[in-house]
Amino acid sequence: MKSPFIAVLISLGALLPTLSQARDTVHMLPFDTVVKTMTDEHKLDGSVKFYLAGNTPSAKKVIQAGVVSNKKTNAFNKSDEEACNWALESALLSFQDSAKKVGATSVINIVSFYKRNEHSDPHNYECHAGALMAGTALKGDLAN
Repeated sequence: MKSPFIAVLISLGALLPTLSQARDTVHMLPFDTVVKTMTDEHKLDGSVKFYLAGNTPSAKKVIQAGVVSNKKTNAFNKSDEEACNWALESALLSFQDSAKKVGATSVINIVSFYKRNEHSDPHNYECHAGALMAGTALKGDLAN
């Protein structure tokens, strides 16, 4: 006859694979919507413009290439889109600060760079959302 303790251990062992497999849902979400909202709410001060790769205006001089911003946020009690937008806001604020420090007026050629995998989309950014965290990583060039 098995003891209750062993039965509990067997049950927990059966649950471990499900508990250890965290959700990682990939979302492609509109970039310009978040930039516009942040500008309207004065979270971005307007001194730095943001351009996804494929939308970069010509005649921009790169000051610093390949700048990365990797931001995560707590996703608890938020929709995936809300958490992802929050992470993007943090990344854009980080880019704005980096640009200002070197005298740049724009961040150009922005691509998603999650886990160092580059993904270019002229309209959307990539975000990964789980049960507890959401995150986005971007790479871009600081320019004038």
